Amino acid sequence: MERLRDYGQLLLEWNRTASNLVSRDDESRLVERHIRESLEPIAWLMESGCQRWLDVGSGGGFPAIPLGMAGVTGKWTLVESRRNKALFLGKVVQVLGLKNFEVINDRVEILAEDQARQATFDAVTSRATMRLTPTLLAVEPLVEPGGTAFLWKGSRHLEEIEAAKKSAPKWRHVTSMTLSNGTNAVARFLKSHD
Repeated sequence: MERLRDYGQLLLEWNRTASNLVSRDDESRLVERHIRESLEPIAWLMESGCQRWLDVGSGGGFPAIPLGMAGVTGKWTLVESRRNKALFLGKVVQVLGLKNFEVINDRVEILAEDQARQATFDAVTSRATMRLTPTLLAVEPLVEPGGTAFLWKGSRHLEEIEAAKKSAPKWRHVTSMTLSNGTNAVARFLKSHD
């Protein structure tokens, strides 16, 4: 809890002085809106047994940093295309001593072209980034067969899931969890073995 509090303080300081990591309206709801929502499906992630995590569009570190701090074990690779946000993530990793975290300042599509990175992750997380189909297609080369995607989505998650079923054939929707705010959800997909 103390490290999560330190993380929240760092985020608010950086948000007010260096870069817009969360909206100003969300600063007062940081715990409820961002940290708690990141942690709600933690049992799913822990039960998955995954150990090589890719977090896409990490921004202010959600959901990866709260999940890693709360006990989702393994190596976390955070990919953020915006330099100022990647710098923040690097600062968090350094200041809080997060040894199992790596920050990459690049687009996931560029990372997917790196032969050395292909099929090296067994799970992917993403919150409030692209729609489901483009996310699943972008990470497809990076996730090993049988890998899992845990994707936080907004109020149009049902529509996006139906579109992904048709447009991302290597991924199968397993289940979804509605978050406590009642509108957002986490969709869980498995990558096929073929």
